Amino acid sequence: IVRGEDHVTNTAVQIQIFRALAGAIPRFGHHNLLMDQHGEGLSKRTGSLSLTGLREAGVEALAVASMAVLTGSSTAVQPIGSLGELEPMLDLAHLSRAPARFDEAELWALSAKTLHGMEFGAARARLGSRGIAGPPAEPFWLAVRGNLERFNDVDLWWAVVAGAIQPVVEDAALLDQAAGLLPPEPWDASTWVAWTGALKAASGRKGRALFHPLRLALTGRDAGPELAALLPLMGAATARARLSGSSGLIHRDP
Repeated sequence: IVRGEDHVTNTAVQIQIFRALAGAIPRFGHHNLLMDQHGEGLSKRTGSLSLTGLREAGVEALAVASMAVLTGSSTAVQPIGSLGELEPMLDLAHLSRAPARFDEAELWALSAKTLHGMEFGAARARLGSRGIAGPPAEPFWLAVRGNLERFNDVDLWWAVVAGAIQPVVEDAALLDQAAGLLPPEPWDASTWVAWTGALKAASGRKGRALFHPLRLALTGRDAGPELAALLPLMGAATARARLSGSSGLIHRDP
């Protein structure tokens, strides 16, 4: 029986009841009480950080498990890839007797780190349920996972590589020059470096003046995953359309 430290005072009486009833006495373990970031005790009655609420908000289940097991112990809270990985870290002897603080902001940060390290095999089915499947799914996941806060953020980046977005034209002359220098397909991870290298030589631009207009046109965003990984997933037709200011919704087989 594992329960909170506030039940320690009940344990002796309950052991006596077991003995009086000639029952087997179970082993008891007590964990430290958890408080929220304001020092208030977590309570089922008030719905504090309920599993349902956390799931609906998009917190990763493995992040919740890691926080629940390791908070208040001598083992640092850390992202995990499976419950099997967490199991050897669970040791009631390593728990402090003092109340421990369960910080929701730390939980969100841990949830993001869990996504950042998640292998494709663990994400495959969840991606498939969102229509992200086939050969592009794995390189797409590896490209975007480091920029996710919640799993459903993949929808935003899938639209960038395979859907319609609104490009931002910051420097029309540079984009026109960039479109003219797009190399022929097939494209791979080296295409971005070769293309921007040629554009740098032709335009005399470098640094932000070179890369920022390209990112805005190709993704519609100021920041995000490495374009070296995203560009081959977009393909030449989509990239050319966006450099011209079009949405870039190109229908093609995966």
